[in-house]
Amino acid sequence: MNKASEKFSNEEIIDLRTYLKVIARTKWKILSFAIVITLLSIMISLTLIPKYTATATLLIEAEAAKAVSFEEIYGLDTNQKEYYLTQFEVMKSDSVAREVIKKLHLGSYDDFIAKPSVMGEAKSYIKNVFPFLNKNEERHLSAEEIAERDMLILLSVFKSKLSISPIRKTQLVNISFESSNPKLAALVANTVGEVYIDNQMRAKMGITQQASNWLNSRLSQLRIQLDDSEKRLQDFREDQHLIDIEGIAGLATQELEQISAQLIEARNEKNKLESINRVITEYGNNNLELLGSMPEITSHTVIQNVKRDVVTVERKLSELSEVYGPKHPKIISASAELITVKNNLNKQIKGLITGIEKELNRVTRTVGALENDLSNIRARYQDITRKETQYNQLKREVETNRNIFNTFLSRSKETEVTSDFTSAAARFTDRAYAPSIPSKPNKKLIVILTFVASFIFAIVMSFIFDALNDTVKTKPDVESKLAQRMLGLIPQVKIPKKSVLPMHAYLDETYRRFAESVRTFRTSLLLTQLDKQHKIIAVTSTSPGEGKTTTSSNLAISLAQMGKVLLIDGDLRKPTIAKRFEIPVYHPGLTNLIVGTEELSECVHIDEKSGVVIMPSGQIPSNPLELLSNIKFAQLIEHLKSQYDHIIIDTPPTQAVSDALVIAQSADSVIYVVKSDVTRIKPIKAGLERLFEVKAHVAGVVLNQVDMNKSNDEHSYGYYDYHDYSKKPEPENT
Repeated sequence: MNKASEKFSNEEIIDLRTYLKVIARTKWKILSFAIVITLLSIMISLTLIPKYTATATLLIEAEAAKAVSFEEIYGLDTNQKEYYLTQFEVMKSDSVAREVIKKLHLGSYDDFIAKPSVMGEAKSYIKNVFPFLNKNEERHLSAEEIAERDMLILLSVFKSKLSISPIRKTQLVNISFESSNPKLAALVANTVGEVYIDNQMRAKMGITQQASNWLNSRLSQLRIQLDDSEKRLQDFREDQHLIDIEGIAGLATQELEQISAQLIEARNEKNKLESINRVITEYGNNNLELLGSMPEITSHTVIQNVKRDVVTVERKLSELSEVYGPKHPKIISASAELITVKNNLNKQIKGLITGIEKELNRVTRTVGALENDLSNIRARYQDITRKETQYNQLKREVETNRNIFNTFLSRSKETEVTSDFTSAAARFTDRAYAPSIPSKPNKKLIVILTFVASFIFAIVMSFIFDALNDTVKTKPDVESKLAQRMLGLIPQVKIPKKSVLPMHAYLDETYRRFAESVRTFRTSLLLTQLDKQHKIIAVTSTSPGEGKTTTSSNLAISLAQMGKVLLIDGDLRKPTIAKRFEIPVYHPGLTNLIVGTEELSECVHIDEKSGVVIMPSGQIPSNPLELLSNIKFAQLIEHLKSQYDHIIIDTPPTQAVSDALVIAQSADSVIYVVKSDVTRIKPIKAGLERLFEVKAHVAGVVLNQVDMNKSNDEHSYGYYDYHDYSKKPEPENT
């Protein structure tokens, strides 16, 4: 887990360093671009016309002060949020804008005079040049149409400069107007508020007048309806002879309740008597003993009193029987008394039975009479109820018409009172004044933002160009993109225009850094060839102008300090070594040896300053490739190999001709020269692949003409730090 995190963090650091390197490499370009764009923005901002913004503040009244409240007539609910939003939109409406434009004659001000645009002028010019293009647009406008068209243009300009901004959680709203004339900005802002207030007042006065007219017309109709309903109620009373319908209905209800109660009571009594009469009929009138045991008979008071006497006499007789015998006068007297009491009981029972029959007949007649009375009372009550219902309907109609009439009469009086009074729907809390400081353009902010934006844009473009740049610039590029060994890095040397680097720069103290990079390159090359003795070294490149001749020459000079070196100009098409070493053009060389027209001693030239033996190309042949492919060339190289420690062959570029491929087959190793930040990766790979196809041994790549001021590659520092170590040490003070 820790290793993975460390690897991830390392990759992030590497990526960040890459970006920082790009910025550091292009910092002056980035800064120059930002400064140029900023200077242009300063020049443009100085030509901009300053704009002034004046602001007036209005308070929108939540409820306008009125003499009498009649919002229901207006149909407005000022307590709703939509009310304020509506007022804000009214302020921005075309009607308010039109009135302000006409009132202030804004069409005569510079801000409202349309400036000819570039597109408009170009269009007019084209139409003038090609008149036939105007045929479809030829149409004569009337004066009203022209005025409306101009007004629409003014409206568009006016509304683009007007700003209505409500202040949150308040009833305040800011009216702002922008103009190049500060006084005009204040005047327009105040006029918009005044026009809005006047329009609202006129609208309310118009609504009040309309409401008053409508109420008066409606009131006359309601008065007729009220009179008609009152007349119909009075006629109904007279026709039905009604004085107090509610009292009559109450008496009828009370009488109905009483008769109903009496009927219920009579029916209960009748049912009771009928039950007793059925039992009497069942037992028979003479069966006094059974009849006397009936609860309905025994419950009678008279029967209970007589039975009480019978019980008393029987108890007396029982007591006497215990003392006296049956013939004792007291016993006889008590027995006679008991008989008398029982006869009286039977007599009372018979009388009670006879009375029950009479009572049943009476009760039956009473029930019939009460039912008849109840039927009559119900009929009369229903008649009274129908009259009461009709009466109440007429009465409700009268009351409803009266209430409506009174309501409209009240509203009519209110509108009459308020028809000449209307308070403003809004008022100024702050009027606009001519500002002294322009609101825009903010020139300082424009310049700052321009610099920041251009600086960021330049950085982004640097990243883009760096990502699109597929050239080789550093050692990691050589190793990762080309998959080749980095043999050396030769820095770019500043030389005058239209001149070339001196061939003996390696020996010149002025170019000590260049010389040190060549030594490093030589050391790296020799270290790669320790296992084998690579004497014949071919130097080539992808395309002309990459510095392969300079590289091969300085490599030969550096190797000459260690042994005997032969430098051969193998470019038989465009030879340059003879010219660079100031050897006559007619001097025989490689071609002469291959053909056999000259001897080796006549075809070489010894450079006295460096000690390098130079073999120029000789006479330029008509068929260089065929000449190099001849077996005599391979034999010549093999012969020279025994006479020199190192043989350096300068060959043509791989992408131009195939000469380098033929020479590479006779060489022990090939050095591939790449011009830094110029040659693209794809052709380099193509050249290397051509060498691999002929089974050439590519020792590595030399990165040439590296701009050390731009290169921040950590691998580059070792190639030019020799200056610090090559200085002679200063003598120590003793």
